[in-house]
Amino acid sequence: MIDVIIVILFVFAVAGLGFGSVDLLPDSALATVTNIEALRWIIGSFGALIGLVVGLTAQNLYRRLEEKIRQTAIEVILTRSVGLAIGLLIANLMLAPIFLFPIPEQLDFIKPLTAILGSLIFGFLGVTLADTHGRTFLRLINPNSIESILVAEGTLKPATTKVLDTSAIIDGRIEELLSTGFIEGQIIIPQFVLQELQYLADTANDQKRVRGRRGLDILKRMQEEYPEQIVINNYDYDDVYTVDAKLVRFTQEINGVLLTNDYNLNKVADLQKVLVLNVNDLARAVRPIYLPGDTLELKIIKQGKEPEQGVGYLEDGTMVVVEEGQEYVGGELAVIVTSALQTSAGRMIFAKPQTSVLA
Repeated sequence: MIDVIIVILFVFAVAGLGFGSVDLLPDSALATVTNIEALRWIIGSFGALIGLVVGLTAQNLYRRLEEKIRQTAIEVILTRSVGLAIGLLIANLMLAPIFLFPIPEQLDFIKPLTAILGSLIFGFLGVTLADTHGRTFLRLINPNSIESILVAEGTLKPATTKVLDTSAIIDGRIEELLSTGFIEGQIIIPQFVLQELQYLADTANDQKRVRGRRGLDILKRMQEEYPEQIVINNYDYDDVYTVDAKLVRFTQEINGVLLTNDYNLNKVADLQKVLVLNVNDLARAVRPIYLPGDTLELKIIKQGKEPEQGVGYLEDGTMVVVEEGQEYVGGELAVIVTSALQTSAGRMIFAKPQTSVLA
């Protein structure tokens, strides 16, 4: 019903404007018209057609806005409304003295133009601040909530903003981590990281071009799936020329955490006291730990260096050396872990066939 009302209102409004616009024509033009009423109806009819198009567009926008509001949390709507109201109030207080200044009649349009621009700018700033500090505002409204008490005690800390590196985007594991919900808080992709991805995607080197396009595709998917969490920031540095240096400086200035899998960048960031989350460290930390006596199913890929040894690999790439496993090359085998060894090249597990141990 509301859709029909919106369209009808626009049809009648624009048709009425067209019908009454004839009176705005100069007398010299009206003198040449033999039937003014017919002219009114013709312009009014064209206005009705234009109103129909505008009404259908407005109705479509209304439905999109309604759907967006339904998907938005009530806390966000509340804080944005208050932020908008505060922004408009500040705009009116700051712009009020301007209307007292004597301005020539030829420049009278400056006053309403300044009022409109000021209201738009401060209203947008109010909404932006509400999005950034909305939870703090809600705690002020309800200071007795459990969250407010924990924040006051220092027990509860807000999620730290993460800054995403080019290598971490191309790697692709960040997308999987986001889908599991293990990474919380906003993730910022600076403009210079986006430019580096574009440079790689446009380079003549085939390998680099594939990596750049892969990174852009992954970033696009993440932005579509997590629009509230993934943020593209346009800030850049004219006095810094390398992307790694810009990343470290940007992360320092926003007091954030650098998210990367670049070993050298990790070390540079550590030297400058920047917190780093390394995806490779996370992957190593979540590897399954096999203790002596644990059993696992393993496919024997090849022969080992020693006689009668077989070699297989776990899903994370860990090598498993199976004693008496040479005869099982190419097949699946249940093995029992006998020991594990951590080397500079990674971790190695030693095992024996379950049948030989049981025997």
